Amino acid sequence: MTRIAFIGAGSTIFMKNIVGDVLHFPALEGATFALMDINDQRLEESALVARKLIAASGKPAQIETTNDQRRALAGADFVVTAFQIGGYEPSTVIDFDIPKHYGLRQTIGDTLGVGGIMRGLRTVPHLWRVAADMAELCPNATLLQYVNPMAINTWALAERYPQVKQVGLCHSVQNTVQELAHDLDLPKDEIRYRVAGVNHVAFFLDLTHKGQSLYPALREGYRTGRLPKPPLLMSRCANKVRYEVMNHLGYFCTESSEHLAEYVPWFIKTGRADLIETFAVPLDEYPKRCIEQMADWADQAKTYRTADRIDFAKSHEFAAEIMNAMVTNQPYTIYGNLPNRGQAPQLPMCAAVEVPCMVDAGGVHPTVIDDIPPQLVALMRTQINVQELVVRALVDEDVEHVYHAAMMDPHTAAELDLRQIRSLVTDLLAAHGDMLPDFARLKKAA
Repeated sequence: MTRIAFIGAGSTIFMKNIVGDVLHFPALEGATFALMDINDQRLEESALVARKLIAASGKPAQIETTNDQRRALAGADFVVTAFQIGGYEPSTVIDFDIPKHYGLRQTIGDTLGVGGIMRGLRTVPHLWRVAADMAELCPNATLLQYVNPMAINTWALAERYPQVKQVGLCHSVQNTVQELAHDLDLPKDEIRYRVAGVNHVAFFLDLTHKGQSLYPALREGYRTGRLPKPPLLMSRCANKVRYEVMNHLGYFCTESSEHLAEYVPWFIKTGRADLIETFAVPLDEYPKRCIEQMADWADQAKTYRTADRIDFAKSHEFAAEIMNAMVTNQPYTIYGNLPNRGQAPQLPMCAAVEVPCMVDAGGVHPTVIDDIPPQLVALMRTQINVQELVVRALVDEDVEHVYHAAMMDPHTAAELDLRQIRSLVTDLLAAHGDMLPDFARLKKAA
């Protein structure tokens, strides 16, 4: 029977989606889920939810729980990672509050910018520990990696543990198709598309419905003010940034407007409140979400605890589809993040790139995409510059590259000078302290 280790299983809602998805596949219905988390309460809540899902499904799946990562990984066929090192407090608070003192404002802070850089420094060493244990305890397993910053993590894993089979997974492509279908009043299953780039800054190179490009309708809708419609997924976050970027660069980005706004130098600028208003940029959005999600989870946990059964529908995550394709050898196409071995020849080799991938019993096979327009390649390189410097900092244990990464970040560099950036990074490193790897731990700046 298939063994699925879930590292960070205290992420209960995400765990629920993956377990529920797995239970939809006959080839996986007898799976053992080894749930691992360091938080006993969240682990117990997740186990309760998973057991009620299994009971509702009538399938013979089993649940194990442990605080011991090695025990969860032993003999695993698949490993799912979903954790956040440092949590909302103290890490997210640090990542947002200290930059504000320098006049640097953020929206999400989990992928690029100083927030993404710090999250990468905190996260990669823990992923390396997972990979080291996998190499010893389940060397044939596939790591389904859902942790941000996705591109930095995927790249760093491949650098240190190239023998570990891994793929970075994100739902930005699926979410964007859903949003575009909403804007254009089309069934999402009828939209055809081809996407390539780097995670969160990939673009829809083809976007059609019944053989006709959807780009003319998107451009005309934006020109006349009919689009974007009020958002489908995040009511507080209008989708204007992505439409504006499409209007100038010609293609639609896979990640939400609140994310994209902080990856580029064009939307969050000191003294330009008009930009924030015109493009509805939701500053400090991620801390707000964290607070709301913690409050919502308290209520959901009570509901799940008292429910006789928990019903579930299939989500649009790729994890269970990958497992089923590998177990049954029934091919399935996903969008996956993998080190560039030539599948995106216009982008730097070894960088983590996101392209269509075919999955079967032989693993995850990326498709070659070699026609990314040059203006999009140029934008993607600005992201890769930062990612590469963070990876080099981690692999070479060179703290100077942390500073260099921040200096090359498009939004940070547009707002701060070199001395401000150095001072800001020093303050961030000092504040995170023991949450960082040894080479990056500094005393607080005088």
